Amino acid sequence: MLERLAAFDTNTVSDALDFLGLAGASYGLRPLWDCPKIVGRASTIQLGPKRQAKPTVHLISPVIDAVTSDERVLVIAGGAEGISCWGDILANAAVAKKVRGSVIDGLSRDIEGSESVGYPVYGRGVTMISARNRVIQIDSGRPVQMAGVTVHEDDYVIADRCGTVFVPAARIEEVLDMAERIARRQDGMVAAVRAGRSVAEVMHDKEFEAIATAQESRNA
Repeated sequence: MLERLAAFDTNTVSDALDFLGLAGASYGLRPLWDCPKIVGRASTIQLGPKRQAKPTVHLISPVIDAVTSDERVLVIAGGAEGISCWGDILANAAVAKKVRGSVIDGLSRDIEGSESVGYPVYGRGVTMISARNRVIQIDSGRPVQMAGVTVHEDDYVIADRCGTVFVPAARIEEVLDMAERIARRQDGMVAAVRAGRSVAEVMHDKEFEAIATAQESRNA
C-alpha cells in the first residue's frame, strides 16, 4: 500500500478523498525545509501545556524510543503558538530509528539540524523558542486533530510541497483505486491539451464527473 501511495502526489490523493466524500486533506502543514516527500503510517502524538513544575520526560522522545519498524511518520498535534515542538536532537534520534518524517500541527526549531541529517519536517512554521517547561506530551497512539482532520494511529500519511494528506487506514485501498483512475484521467487531459484540444472543453466538469460515473458503474 505504501508503494502504491508513494506513486501519487498530494493533489491526486486529495481529489480521490473528495470523490469518496472523505476528510483527510489538510491546509498549512508544509515542508519546513526543502525536504523530500514522505509517505508512511501515522504514529500519533498529542501535546499540551505544561502545568506542573516537576521535571518530565521530553515530549515525543518516548514514541521515538518505541519505534520498531521503518514505516512510521510522527503525527504531532497540539503545538502552541510561537513555541517549538521539534528540534535537531529529536531529528537525529528519529533518523537512528528509521522514522520517515514528522508532521507537526505546530512549529519546529533547529530546522537546519533536521535538514543536515536529511530528516523531513512538515508543519506550520519555525521558531527558536524551546518547548522545555512550556509544552509536554500528554498522550500517544490515540486519535488527534491535525489542521481540522482527525488522524488515527496507523492511518496513511503523504506529504509533499503542496501540503499533507491523511488517509483512513480502513479506506486506503478504495482511495488508491480512485487515485489511479484520477491520475489516468488527468494524464489524458494533459495529453489532449498538448495536442491542441480546447482547454475549456478538456477541463469541463463533465470530464471529471466521468470518473465518479465510472466508479458508480463498477459498484452497480
